[in-house]
Amino acid sequence: MPQFEYDSTSIHFEVYGSGFPLLLIAPGAMESAIPMWEGATINPLALYAESFRLIAMDQRNAGRSFGPLEPSDPWGAYAKDQLALLDHLGIDRFHVMGACIGGPFALKLIEQAPTRVVAAVLEQPVGITEENRPLYEQMWRSWGAGLSRRPDLRPEEIENFGTQMWRDEFVVSVSRDFVRSCTTPLLVLPGTDRYHPTATGHEIAALAPAGRVFDPWNDTQDHVLKAATVVREFLQAHSPV
Repeated sequence: MPQFEYDSTSIHFEVYGSGFPLLLIAPGAMESAIPMWEGATINPLALYAESFRLIAMDQRNAGRSFGPLEPSDPWGAYAKDQLALLDHLGIDRFHVMGACIGGPFALKLIEQAPTRVVAAVLEQPVGITEENRPLYEQMWRSWGAGLSRRPDLRPEEIENFGTQMWRDEFVVSVSRDFVRSCTTPLLVLPGTDRYHPTATGHEIAALAPAGRVFDPWNDTQDHVLKAATVVREFLQAHSPV
């Protein structure tokens, strides 16, 4: 299985299909890894290999990827991994599709490399509210408990990393002001549960100058099929010739 190593980090990745590059950032919160796509309502690995060059990856310290913790800029560290992998593959410009935590990851990528991300699809993006914040604290602490078995990581490092990563609101990784300034075309498929508030998805699309929302999309099988087609057409429409 392909493994990309740089600095002290090792990233597991897989590449499928051909066409304009589409980076896939899987659901699963802190356990965001390639197999998590199998449980997604729209699984791009099963649908889009004939249309795009798909680059799927396990995020740092999930699945078969590992590396140090960078509490000073957690979201930026993940973006650095993603961009380093694309550089390794010789990819300059690309689309990104992220589900769950992949929504905030995609927005951070756009912030960090606005000229490289051509368009983005956010499937059920994470949104932090006062009501669901305890759910996310439980989530990252469970992930951190697994990391605590590693001899290279101290408990205080894990605590500091998780606290810093999940301290903010909205989409966590970027501010509302950034989304207001984001001119990258965005297609948002809002979530429908406490981890992925519907209101957050609609707010992202409303704030972004080139934002678009498709909803309802996962309440019936017909809507899911239509949404899968809309995603493909959206990305194709923004792919450079």
